Amino acid sequence: MTTLTARPNTALLVIDVQQGVVASAHERDAVVANIAALVDKARVEGVPVIWVQHSDEGLPKDSEDWQYVPELPRRDSEPLIHKGYGDSFEGTDLEEALAAAAVGHLVVTGAETDACIRSTIHGAFVRGYDVTLVADAHTTNDNSEWGAPPPDQVIAHTNLYWRWQGAPGRTAAVAETKAVGFGG
Repeated sequence: MTTLTARPNTALLVIDVQQGVVASAHERDAVVANIAALVDKARVEGVPVIWVQHSDEGLPKDSEDWQYVPELPRRDSEPLIHKGYGDSFEGTDLEEALAAAAVGHLVVTGAETDACIRSTIHGAFVRGYDVTLVADAHTTNDNSEWGAPPPDQVIAHTNLYWRWQGAPGRTAAVAETKAVGFGG
């Protein structure tokens, strides 16, 4: 029910599952496995898989930490969006890639929950997209030494509040990996 006209398709968005980002992330292996299952399902169903890769001074482009985890190989035909801000839309060509595929609904996975995931789901929503956050396919690191709650609570809270987001003509949803449907 996106507010974007002539955009009936769904895409899987895989955000920042890079070696240096998720090396010590909460439930890293289970989250990566869930994302891999969603990537496989999307490919089988002909749903676009869009990869987002962050870089900044702490995560330099082309470094080992900047690389995607080996469990998630990207196909050359799948768009790769390079970003330098939390919101995957800011300063990138993500919108153009989604428009070219007539996408109005995003299924969002990746890292980190309390940074790039949160920024991107809100950024997509205010831009008119329907957004499904995959509850067990996003993660974060332990940032409690800087005042954040423990990672499991950050993830649970994000899943909780995203279920109740609302805006005219748009839907927000949260689904477990096994329940994700790409039917638009």
